[in-house]
Amino acid sequence: MYDIAILWDWIAFAVRWLHVITAIAWIGSSFYFIALDLSLNRDIDGPADGEEWQVHGGGFYHIQKYLVAPDAMPEHLTWFKWESYATWLSGFAMLAVVYWVGAELYLIDPAKADISIFQGILISAASLAVGWVIYDLLCKSPLGEQPTTLMLLLFILLVAMSWGYNQIFTGRAALLHLGAFTATIMTANVFFIIMPNQRIVVADLKAGRTPDPKYGKIAKLRSTHNNYLTLPVIFLMLSNHYPLAFGTEFAWIIAALVFLMGVTIRHYFNSMHARKGRPNWTWAVTVILFIVIAWLSTYPGHDTYEEAEARVLTAYEQQFASAAGFEEAHDIVIGRCSMCHAREPVWNNMQWAPKGVFLETESDIAKHAREIYLQAGVSHAMPPANITNIEPEDRAKLIAWYRAGS
Repeated sequence: MYDIAILWDWIAFAVRWLHVITAIAWIGSSFYFIALDLSLNRDIDGPADGEEWQVHGGGFYHIQKYLVAPDAMPEHLTWFKWESYATWLSGFAMLAVVYWVGAELYLIDPAKADISIFQGILISAASLAVGWVIYDLLCKSPLGEQPTTLMLLLFILLVAMSWGYNQIFTGRAALLHLGAFTATIMTANVFFIIMPNQRIVVADLKAGRTPDPKYGKIAKLRSTHNNYLTLPVIFLMLSNHYPLAFGTEFAWIIAALVFLMGVTIRHYFNSMHARKGRPNWTWAVTVILFIVIAWLSTYPGHDTYEEAEARVLTAYEQQFASAAGFEEAHDIVIGRCSMCHAREPVWNNMQWAPKGVFLETESDIAKHAREIYLQAGVSHAMPPANITNIEPEDRAKLIAWYRAGS
């Protein structure tokens, strides 16, 4: 059984690696084309809508953009779609590997909602699909002709989902799911709207028909939404590594402010690439929003030591709390780990437990049995530089306890 824990951790690492690689490819191409489109020189003669000369890697590139197509439709077209699809698929796989398989530890918070693992996974999956349906209906309604109003409604939808996730899931899972919720909208835009519309235009051109300009207009609207949602999604995907972002009662407000920061940052770069000046005021707004976020993060959202100690252990926790060697493992963790992993850390200049992991009570230690096994048993990742001097025989006891419980 202990081999499965190690194998599963490597699977999670591999999927995360794949997700980061594909996300870099998608975000990179997205940012490049947004910047390219905004910076095109449109003061030119001919059928092209604009052109741009660029230099990179020792070569010169002459790029021209056509609103529909050149006189002769090229035989080969490069479609930018797989970066988006691969990012979503790998992200969904990571969601399943980390938050569904580890639902009892990472997904469900019994203090917020008394639901089963199956119910939690069902809510997790259904919310992603429901979000796309609501967003798509809004875009296809008459509001689609009012971009500013539509963006405002999208923001309200995201804030509502942020609040809703925080009423059910752990803080870490809530922000991660909000990121997945938003990324699902972005990829669905590519799969269901942007790519089909482009195929219609290409088919019309090849058949000698004049394409309906509405398809390009619709695709442009969805691409604009994706442009402004990218940076908040990156923040939300990174947030699970920083308890200051998710370990507070106001995590849902923090997420809402992050979306506003995404708008201000992208507005600056979009304006700059479009040669409309550099609206430096956006950085002042961004800094103010960031300061508010930092202030909100100081409000604790975890239970007190007394509440944690009095809490009834879940079946998963009881499994390890009653396993052979738990008392020894408990003493090792209390003596070597809890000075940092505490609700009020006593280690010098440390204000918050690393990654929001508490190791003070029996339930804390049993709850994080797998992490203790991987971080301080099988590997020597914790404590950093073995600063509290865990002896090899103590690590062996941690390993033996986890194996007995699993």
